[in-house]
Amino acid sequence: MVKQEEQLLADRPDNTAFTQQRLPAWQPMLSAGIVIPGFVLIGLAFIGIGVALFVTSQSIQVLEMDYTGRETTSGCFKCTDPDTKNCVCQLDFDIDTLIKGPVFFYYGLSNYFQNYRRYGVSKDDTQLSGDLDNFINPSDTCSPYDTDNDKPIVPCGSIANSMFNDTFVLHQLINGTKKLVPFDGKGIAWWTDYNVKYRNPGVKPLKDAFKDTVKPPFWPKPAYELDPSDPNNNGFINQDFLVWMRRAALSDFRKLYRRIARGDYTQGLPAGNYSLEIHYNYPVLSFNGRKKVVFSNVSWMGGQNEFLGIAYLVVGSMCIIMSIVMLIVYAKFKFPEED
Repeated sequence: MVKQEEQLLADRPDNTAFTQQRLPAWQPMLSAGIVIPGFVLIGLAFIGIGVALFVTSQSIQVLEMDYTGRETTSGCFKCTDPDTKNCVCQLDFDIDTLIKGPVFFYYGLSNYFQNYRRYGVSKDDTQLSGDLDNFINPSDTCSPYDTDNDKPIVPCGSIANSMFNDTFVLHQLINGTKKLVPFDGKGIAWWTDYNVKYRNPGVKPLKDAFKDTVKPPFWPKPAYELDPSDPNNNGFINQDFLVWMRRAALSDFRKLYRRIARGDYTQGLPAGNYSLEIHYNYPVLSFNGRKKVVFSNVSWMGGQNEFLGIAYLVVGSMCIIMSIVMLIVYAKFKFPEED
């Protein structure tokens, strides 16, 4: 019995304010005089933020054009035939007012589910980090795009195999002549993807690292030749490849293709006539998809997003309404001793 009492005393927490839960505590007393003004202030703050976000979003200029070619009147209709190879179509458009720079040029896809689970895991992260062992033995998660005729596919997987490969050339039409609008494709991918997540093997030249491997079936050329004009933009750190490998959350999405902020277009795209030359390679009609191009600028809040401003306005309005309801209820049903 004595041993049991000694054991209980030994297991007892120290007699301190912290272990015995005697620390000073504060518990708010929520009264109508606190809650109602609080709801009003929160509502006014949300409405103010919502108005700022909505007005800013409305000021962003966006030009969006479909070039799927589903309609027979479309200039790209001829390119929708699967048997047509190396097809080039043209999209002519006008700009009424200056699109202030820098202008971002996106490509967009609809009804394309990059968030599908089996699609999302169909890659080999170890291979994409430059590990040569996984060049020879790709991960099983890449199946069925892990090997081709018993040769390993590099990069393997469905995501890499389905990389978007339409290309674009933009001209401004001035007095019947075409003036090339320069694109800037540097730094369009996430910094962490370019500097941390994806790495090329340390083998020089890069082509030797891909010896005894084959390119993905859908690709027209291997990874080490993605950008012949810039040797530092090949392999797994190619900017277009990195942009594509970061999957979209929704089935309708757009991805950054280039920036327009060089030469005579540092201030943006001036009003005038333009011609977009499209090298049409990416098929979408088989899954009822659509393709589009988007020219847009950005603001301090990013791209155009009316939903965020509307959401703040709705929440702020609900807070104001709730405060009015609570004030009416309090004024009608308050107890005499609370006066």
